[in-house]
Amino acid sequence: MNSQSKSFYNSIQLIEPPFGSPLTDLIIDLDYLRRKKVSGTTHPKIFFQLKNLFHTLESIGSARIEGNHTTIAEFIETKLSSEKNIGEDISEIMNVERAMNFIDDTIDDNEINEAYIRELHKYVVTGLSASKEGDITPGRYRSYNVKITKSTHTPPENHRVCDYMEELTQFISRKDPPKYDLLKIALTHHRFAWIHPFGNGNGRTVRLLTYAQLVKYGFNIHIGHIVNPTAIFCIDRNSYYDNLTAADDGSEKGLLNWSQYVLSGLKGEVEKIDKLLDYSYLAEAILLPSITDALEHKVITAEEAAILKVAVAKQAFMAGDLEAIFPDKHAPHISRALSRLKDKKMIIPEEENKRKYILAFENNYLIRSIITMLDKNNFLPLKGEV
Repeated sequence: MNSQSKSFYNSIQLIEPPFGSPLTDLIIDLDYLRRKKVSGTTHPKIFFQLKNLFHTLESIGSARIEGNHTTIAEFIETKLSSEKNIGEDISEIMNVERAMNFIDDTIDDNEINEAYIRELHKYVVTGLSASKEGDITPGRYRSYNVKITKSTHTPPENHRVCDYMEELTQFISRKDPPKYDLLKIALTHHRFAWIHPFGNGNGRTVRLLTYAQLVKYGFNIHIGHIVNPTAIFCIDRNSYYDNLTAADDGSEKGLLNWSQYVLSGLKGEVEKIDKLLDYSYLAEAILLPSITDALEHKVITAEEAAILKVAVAKQAFMAGDLEAIFPDKHAPHISRALSRLKDKKMIIPEEENKRKYILAFENNYLIRSIITMLDKNNFLPLKGEV
């Protein structure tokens, strides 16, 4: 970093975008999206399978920004296999995935404070080699000065980290008017990256922090949105770092441009992924083509494909709904066919101990076909990896 950037330090504070600026338009649009009542037609259990899938994609994307070369296909294959000995690259992604689940489970009842951020860092680096993507002190701020590889930014000296992080978390928790929430997310991301508080794992931790803030501020996965913020950054890793660096001088212009970059990407992701709440779109563009793809790859039989297409058409179906497609088959044959699909985890009960079923793809080989169709329909930030 140049000498001006090295010496830069201003207390983190809100900035006021000009009323007629594109950034103000983005804030207004996103504020509408987060407050809009989510009323899609996709079955909740199908929707939340998609949510978990996007958690996986988010985790892969976050690791890839840091130089992990695992492809989507490789990671999915590992998750579906019974292999116990997994490599560190896979463990790194699984750590991020577990951290996102931790956020979903805890964010409603917790403030985003220093303890919470330290916990996210523990999830990120635990079990990884300190010489690679781990940290010798999980959950603890660095006690030494660092340099960032291939970056012009020199993070502040270690003895300043505690003060800067205390200031940052006070900024996060400060009760500002809600119109500033989204701006605070962008500013928090930049300031955390600028502080670089941990010895390693800072990038993965700050992207989890951004996810936590989004959920906390109303993009709530419990009521319908799928939030995939890392997609903004991993689409173009160089652009992500260039925009971060451009704001390092602390100027209002740099911070406004950074905020516009973040919120523009977020708006595009929310609008794109919310399309999956429209079940007619989801069924025609993703689910039915996935079944055809799985049949072509001999993951399922023609009979199983026919049953799964009924599952897509009905969303929730019963054995009796299959009589029309198997007019010459007796009830025991249909029951056996359903049992095979249950054993393959390609259908699951709609409710426990009930006789209605829904399509399942989260823990079976259908997921490869689902990801292929998501890729073809431009839902994946990392294209062509399935």
